[in-house]
Amino acid sequence: MLKNNYVKPPIHKNVRKPSPQNVRKPSHHCSYKVDNKLAVLRLPTQDELSCEDDTHKETEQHRLQMELLINSLKPWLAKHEGGYVNGNMFIYFSPKQVRSQYFKGPDVFVVRNVSSEWRKSWVVWDECKGPDIVIELLSESTADIDKGEKKTIYQDKLKVPEYYWFDPLNSKEWAGFILKHGVYEEIPADDKNRLISKELGLALTRWHGVYQGGTATWLRWETLDGELLPTPQEIAELAEKRAEAETKRADAAEQKADVVKQEADVVKQEADAAKQKAEAAYAEIARLKALLTEKM
Repeated sequence: MLKNNYVKPPIHKNVRKPSPQNVRKPSHHCSYKVDNKLAVLRLPTQDELSCEDDTHKETEQHRLQMELLINSLKPWLAKHEGGYVNGNMFIYFSPKQVRSQYFKGPDVFVVRNVSSEWRKSWVVWDECKGPDIVIELLSESTADIDKGEKKTIYQDKLKVPEYYWFDPLNSKEWAGFILKHGVYEEIPADDKNRLISKELGLALTRWHGVYQGGTATWLRWETLDGELLPTPQEIAELAEKRAEAETKRADAAEQKADVVKQEADVVKQEADAAKQKAEAAYAEIARLKALLTEKM
């Protein structure tokens, strides 16, 4: 029951104090619907809501897959329209939510056209916006929930425009959905067997290769032209290779310049020798002319 227009937040012992200065401050400018009725409420902020959970367990491959999707998309978002990407973060969309009883948040989610500032949780009534894309990483213990309960929440509660799932341990298990008229419709794979995100204008593709020392089939972002979005590590490695190539080109140019200089020095020495011979010849001619003059 609401009293004095205040919705009491759930109380949790593990709520941290306000984080560093670069954590985004709530706007408090959103109206919010409660039981389908528009009301202006004093709702709890991210600093008052829980942002931790000690019950979630994941394999190393699941963790690396999540990092790969997040870390490769961040630079792309920064260069384009801007946005926020993160994962394993609580998403609060209803003042009736209670942690660990209702919803824990997706493995990966993307929000377009917002700042990339740090958040402790994603609070819809603070942001005035929910996720545009959600990706869940399936496991034996979560697959049924991800395909059932969470899919329903993303469709009916959060109304996420695009929803995807992928099993890092079974790459054949993947699917994507787009919200049309309030209902998810499956996204068909294109002729390159990719799932196209209309929200980002990118593709999700299954890429077999090495990431962080592990060889597997990974879910990765790709441009529509087929270029993988690189991770920060791959960007650094590419920059290092380019720097090495530039160094080699500079060394080769310097060596070539040295060769040209050496050849120029040889030509100059030959020219100096020819000049000395010519001067000696002129001197000899002058001497002979002088002898002839004396005899005459």
